[in-house]
Amino acid sequence: MLLTIVCFFLIQIAPYDAIDYIATPQMNKESIERLRRINGLDKPVIVQYVIWVKNLIKGDLGYSIITHESIKASLIARIPNTAILMIPAYLISNCIAVIIGLFVSSHRHSLLRKIVDWLISLSLSIPFFWFCLLLLYVFGYILDIFPISGMHSVGETGVLDFFKHYFLPFTCLIFSFLPDLIIYVETSADIEFKKDYITVQKAMGATNLNILLRHVSVNVLMPIITKMGMALPMILTGSLIVETMFSWPGMGSYYVKAIQAMDYPVVMTVLFFSGTLVILGNLLSDISYFILDPRISS
Repeated sequence: MLLTIVCFFLIQIAPYDAIDYIATPQMNKESIERLRRINGLDKPVIVQYVIWVKNLIKGDLGYSIITHESIKASLIARIPNTAILMIPAYLISNCIAVIIGLFVSSHRHSLLRKIVDWLISLSLSIPFFWFCLLLLYVFGYILDIFPISGMHSVGETGVLDFFKHYFLPFTCLIFSFLPDLIIYVETSADIEFKKDYITVQKAMGATNLNILLRHVSVNVLMPIITKMGMALPMILTGSLIVETMFSWPGMGSYYVKAIQAMDYPVVMTVLFFSGTLVILGNLLSDISYFILDPRISS
């Protein structure tokens, strides 16, 4: 609730509001003030906030000042679009990161590890939005292989058309997720390989593959799984950059447009939704760690 108070008052001190955004040169001052009265923007800030909280408690998310569409209906329509893009990208990125991270960690002094570490450093140095633009320009404009915006072409609803639109934003998200995840897995595996029980296993004749699969991977996977719970807000609120650049009709692009227009009912709803997911994600992480690690429960 503290987050909503801070964000609400920050929105109110902005130099313009949603009515200024939709006002046209042809509108006179009386028309603009009438729009403010209709949308309740003429009331004191405290009163506006109290009204918003009361409606929120009743389950009434209100309507967008710009589009006049129901916010609840917009969320119901957009959350699945974001989830279908973000969840597969994040899960596949985790799977790839675990495989690469464990493999290079088990070959600590090899040339392969140096190459992987160099590639990770290179990918981290490349601006994410620039990589998205590069894919758009090469594969969407020069080669004209993939569409550059939306989920479907006009008049098309087929699966093949969907996957053509899906490929570029999905690839950008994989590029975004992978470096940090590989570093996380690699570092965690390095720590495990230095522990005493690994030395004991080697002394007992266990092979490196056996140690990697039966011991190191298990201890590395547990924090990875709990980390997924903490990623819940990001997964369901979307990627602002990817969804905006590829015109993907999800939560990220919806939020960006609302911020640009100072559409405070939409902005506040998305912030509240995101804050709730942060709490829920942390709770799920704690519960999953409690279930996966018997030492915690004991």
